[in-house]
This record gives sequence, C-alpha cells and structure tokens, in this order.
Amino acid sequence: MNTIRILFALATFFLSAITLSSQELKAYQLFDAEGNKTDFNDLVNRSAQAEVVLFGELHNNPISHWLQLELTMALFSQKGEALVMGAEMFGADNQLLLDEYFSGQITERNFLAEAKLWNNYATDIKPLIEFARENNLRFIATNIPRRYASLVNREGFEGLEKLTEEAKSTIAPLPVAYDPELPGYKAMLEMGGMPGHTSDNFPKAQAIKDATMAHFILKNFSPGNTFIHFHGTYHSNNYEGIVWYLQNERQELRIITLATVEQEQVDELTEENRGLADFILAVPARMTKTY
Repeated sequence: MNTIRILFALATFFLSAITLSSQELKAYQLFDAEGNKTDFNDLVNRSAQAEVVLFGELHNNPISHWLQLELTMALFSQKGEALVMGAEMFGADNQLLLDEYFSGQITERNFLAEAKLWNNYATDIKPLIEFARENNLRFIATNIPRRYASLVNREGFEGLEKLTEEAKSTIAPLPVAYDPELPGYKAMLEMGGMPGHTSDNFPKAQAIKDATMAHFILKNFSPGNTFIHFHGTYHSNNYEGIVWYLQNERQELRIITLATVEQEQVDELTEENRGLADFILAVPARMTKTY
C-alpha cells in the first residue's frame, strides 16, 4: 500500500512539473541576425569590443529599458570611464543642462523643470541618467531640437539654411547627405499622405535626426572608448539611419546594433525580424507598456 502511495505521489509531482514547464513565460529572448538564440553574455562581450553600440528600443517597452541599464552596467564594469552614453531622448540644446546637473551646478529640481523631458523620463530614462551621473560618465544629448526637425518637415533641408550659427551648432553640419533610396526612408515616403506631413519632407525630417545623432556620436567619440547610444529602433534597423550616417563619415568604425521587436511568441524569431540588427531583442506582444 505504501508503495502505491509513493508511486502516486511521484506521478503527481512529475505531472505538475511538466504542467509548470509548459506554462513557463519568457519576458524576452535575444537572437543574432540569423535568428539563432543567443544570450546576454554574448551581447555584453561583443558590445565591449565595439566602438559604438546602437541600442534600438521600443519607447514604451519596459524590457528595452531594463536591458539598456543592465548592458550599461555590464559595460561599465569592463570599460570604466572609457564608456560614453548618449540618447535620442535629449536634443542637443539640452546638453548644457545635462552638464550643469552632472557637475552639481544646478539641482535635480532645476534640471527637471527646464530640460525638455519625455513623458516617460521618470520610469525609463532617469535610471540611465542617474547611473551616468553617479559614475562620472559623460552623457551626450544627440538629437536635433524638435523645432528644427519640424522645420525640415515643413520646408525640407533648405529650411535649416536660414538658422543662426548658434542654432546650427545643434544639428548636423550642412548640407546634409541624404539617400532617398534607402528602404527605410522610401517606406516613410509612402506614408507621406499622413495629416501634417508633406510627402517629400517626411523622410527628410527622419534623416536629419539620424544625421544629427550620428554627428554628435562621432563628435564625442575617442579611440579606445565605447559609446552606447539609446534611440527608437527604427533609427538603426536594417543597418540604416544612424548606421548609414556613421559609416558615411567613418567606414572603419566598429558598430554593434540591437533592435527591439514584439512577437506573439519569442521562442523563435520570425522571418520578417531576421537581419534587422546584430542582436534582436524579442519581447512578447502582450508585455506591459510603460505608457
């Protein structure tokens, strides 16, 4: 009788284990460009050997932001102050405020009041800022001020020519290189009928952002450093956008790209998401959004 009870208990245990295993939920899975599963250690090791790491995020995805901080901390443990950080989330006209806040010349209260912060700053961006500040790392505001991107959307690149020299110091040098045949820009051109967008200028407004971010990455990069940059994944998907502008200026630059995608399941990378970047961060489509 005892033997029967033991066998019954063992059977119940193994059935429960199988059930729990089949219900295991993954918060994310990393893949390489070919769709092979890889892991965080591989991402860290390859990023540490790169000169520029382009981390493409989905702006409201919590896994993107969590992994950005984890990767930054891991790189810092290897690179120390040779690590430089930067982000799309700050226009170049915010650099002075960042520098003053980091140096202690202004308080956090002043910084929060005067900086042009995204609405998810407190939850998603602040941890990166505070990590940089607490560890004496440089944090570069790389994006074009929004008002100048809007100017390009209305008037094309020509609209930038009438800016003052002080204003031009916050954007990529003019004239800006531009290839309208890049697939990403062509896709945006097809969206040109959207309200508020002039078709020919819509992808140009994206391009001036890409060009400006690449410009400030290069301006603040030194040999021996690793520059990790955070931006919307569309800005570096398919090795276009920021990547194209970086390589247009410095072909030999060692760049690692990461794209973030959402999928119904993350056990395998879908065909459409293969080749987007050197690493693809796949996150369940039902993942909670930060806004």
